[in-house]
Amino acid sequence: MLALVLDGKLKTRTDFPSPKRAPGEARVAVRVAGVCDTDLQLVRGYMGFSGVPGHEMVGTVIESESAPWVGKRVVADINAGCGQCADCVQRDGHHCRARTVLGILGRGGAFAEELTIPERCLVAVPQSVRDDVAVFAEPLAAALHVLDVAGACDAKRAVVIGDGKLGLLIAAALATAIRDVLVVGHHKEKLALLDAWRARGKLEDALTLEDGDADLVVEASGSTSGLARAMALCKPRGTLVLKTTVAGPTQVDFSPIVIQELNVVGSRCGDMRAAIALLAAGSFDPTPLIQARYPLRDAISAFDHAARRGTLKVLVDVGS
Repeated sequence: MLALVLDGKLKTRTDFPSPKRAPGEARVAVRVAGVCDTDLQLVRGYMGFSGVPGHEMVGTVIESESAPWVGKRVVADINAGCGQCADCVQRDGHHCRARTVLGILGRGGAFAEELTIPERCLVAVPQSVRDDVAVFAEPLAAALHVLDVAGACDAKRAVVIGDGKLGLLIAAALATAIRDVLVVGHHKEKLALLDAWRARGKLEDALTLEDGDADLVVEASGSTSGLARAMALCKPRGTLVLKTTVAGPTQVDFSPIVIQELNVVGSRCGDMRAAIALLAAGSFDPTPLIQARYPLRDAISAFDHAARRGTLKVLVDVGS
């Protein structure tokens, strides 16, 4: 099959073996996949991943032990847990010690004509939700997960550091529960998108003292420098949520966390069903974030485009 493969560097292969479906798994024909900043970090060595990357996707089930799944359009929770441990049975399996992660850890991903994923990870896509909308389900779920942090919904003011794809989605998610949401970034054209999502934006060099003292600050800059800015904008005893993952070590002065008694929380993946429900409701349209698209045979060009400073979402058309 046609696939984009990471093995030290990215290569396009036409002879890559189709994935073999294990018991309890579905085989999915990928329709559209999105390039995520995490994919770019994988190319730089993050997680030491080799294989087919890609975890933002929408596809069609072509083989499954459960007949009702066959033919359905789906997205998928990217965390494929063992299904038997306490984390899988009692929680969401996102921290199962034996998990694989679609296109990130031990499992081939979405920049290929086909992938396999446990049936329990599948989420059906309603007919009313187009592929170009459904492909945002995974990053939107991660954005909505910020609202699961204790006290997040009670915040009077929230600040998001970073006007990239995830930062903007986080702002849209927070605006469903918090009245005052500010995104700090570097690109006027990106910040202008926030008007439609009941949030506001500000260039970092235009910040004032009044922009600080936020109850909730989310660091989603995708850079090693964003954490210091996030700590500076968080009020004493406020909550700081970390979303950035980067390849390589990060050097940060943690003393403000102690002095300001900040509550620091890591946040990763969220509930895919909640994301699909929000997209199906039609109250949020993520498609203005789409900046470019490429066919799978040109997926390396898609990665090159996505790596340019200031780029929003780049999609890869895989099948139909």
